[in-house]
Amino acid sequence: MPVKSYLAYPADGKREELTYSLHNLPGCEIIPSENTDILVLVTDTPDAEAEKSLEEQLQSMESIKFLTLVSGYEEDPTPG
Repeated sequence: MPVKSYLAYPADGKREELTYSLHNLPGCEIIPSENTDILVLVTDTPDAEAEKSLEEQLQSMESIKFLTLVSGYEEDPTPG
């Protein structure tokens, strides 16, 4: 289960559009910044395939000016 966090910088004048778009993607939680025009995005997907699909959707969004990965974590599915 990949869990990642990103900083999402909206394109000029596109913060509300970006917030709406991210809110409608499954596995996404958005935390708006209070002191700057960025969004913190936390994603939680069931597997690597779903994560790849989500990343492709994020990269194709025109309302994102810049997206940077801050942290990533994936549980090892094999015990021991």
